[in-house]
Amino acid sequence: MSLVGDDYGPVTEFFGALASPVRAAVIHLLTERPHTVSEIGAALGASQPLVSQHLRVLRETGLVTTERSGRSTVYSLADDHVAHVFLDALVHTQENTDD
Repeated sequence: MSLVGDDYGPVTEFFGALASPVRAAVIHLLTERPHTVSEIGAALGASQPLVSQHLRVLRETGLVTTERSGRSTVYSLADDHVAHVFLDALVHTQENTDD
């Protein structure tokens, strides 16, 4: 029996998707409410192609979902677990930073 089995693949993909500061910022923004690519780009000061590239990674790993709204695509977190894991990690990494 291997100590490192197939059970860890999905969780490493999950955290790998969050390993980019841009993708982490996108997830953080989406914890507030769903956004379009344009809204995300404006909030982050990033170009639409850059945002779209990062959203593709987040979609492929199942962290975000899309919904059409007229001519726009609205992005939201796949579920509350994504927000909880991200926000817990954010709080954890910011604890004791004043030392």
